[in-house]
Amino acid sequence: MSDLTETAVPTRRTPVEDALGRYFASLNAGGTIDTLRWVLEKGEQSFLTYLRERGVEYIDQIDVKCCRDWGMELRTRYIDDDLKASTAHNYFRYTRAFLSFCVRDQLLERNPAKTGAAEEFLPEDTGKRDRQFWRADDREALLTHVSRRVDRSFDDESIDTERAYRDRAIVTLLALAGVRGAEIFRDPNDERRNGCIWADVDLKSGELEVFGKSREYETVGLPTKARTALARYRKAVDPPTETWPVFPTGHYNSKRKALIDAYDATTVERWLEADGDRPNTAIVDDRLRKTEVPPPALSKNGGRRVMQRLCDEANLEIDGEYLKPHGGRRGLGHELYASGRSEYAQQALRHQSIETTHDAYSDIKSEDVANTIDEVMDATGEGQ
Repeated sequence: MSDLTETAVPTRRTPVEDALGRYFASLNAGGTIDTLRWVLEKGEQSFLTYLRERGVEYIDQIDVKCCRDWGMELRTRYIDDDLKASTAHNYFRYTRAFLSFCVRDQLLERNPAKTGAAEEFLPEDTGKRDRQFWRADDREALLTHVSRRVDRSFDDESIDTERAYRDRAIVTLLALAGVRGAEIFRDPNDERRNGCIWADVDLKSGELEVFGKSREYETVGLPTKARTALARYRKAVDPPTETWPVFPTGHYNSKRKALIDAYDATTVERWLEADGDRPNTAIVDDRLRKTEVPPPALSKNGGRRVMQRLCDEANLEIDGEYLKPHGGRRGLGHELYASGRSEYAQQALRHQSIETTHDAYSDIKSEDVANTIDEVMDATGEGQ
């Protein structure tokens, strides 16, 4: 009688939750199971949560594309500095092991995670992690630069005042509010991430609603500087409608397409020809406002380019790179956590679990442990 390996014939349709229950019951007790449960079932970004968001209810619905997309999800979390590359690989291995159990349990014909295509998007594991965070002095230097740039714009015609207000609002949000770039900018690869709009901003209460990484709407508290920067920016741009993006794109073809989608190409061309003495960009901008057709929001790549330009102007860099959008959030959490305010760090970063915050700043915990050992050794004389 041959052993069941990676190929079997499914005999029944089983919900993913039931298969996970059988898998955990088959394992020996211990801390490893807790880790597996967190990654596969209980965590806020678990494999089960990922499947539910995509309408996958049964084990036999999990195919190579599903596993491939899971690999892309893990890669995205690595790029966003939420996971080490090695952790992303471990999470995928946990998934693959679970699906191998499903094959042996005759719930799947073969393991869809055990293919090169499924693993293709996993990040390269070099043993290092992009842990860039804005240091306090860099953050203050950049905030000073964008504020002075607003002041100079009133006398310097080479600086667009509206754009200067926008840049200051972007930097202030990233530096002080704990937002992710994907929460305020548009992600062309995610139809639900269209960038924040003015209806999401409540200046009176000092709150911003964002579509969080949990794929649910979350409330961000706005510190005084962030609220002030947004209020002055809003006054400068005077959005024609609450559905107007807070940070609109400056890309002409994207704005023109928004008008064409709302009307038609012939109408838009007629508008351009009738007002041909002005630049097309100015004509399209005016028509968007008059017709209250919102342009697309600035994309994530566009936000990165803004940050790169501002850092070049301010002569700022970290390890030869510009201050990246996710570095502002991480820098805020780092400063709060290092000051002993881990709960504030958790709240500012909107982590559902304090364990997530501890894991994100494990480098600080390691340093604290080392310092404590030094203090104990010095006190007992054993460190001499």
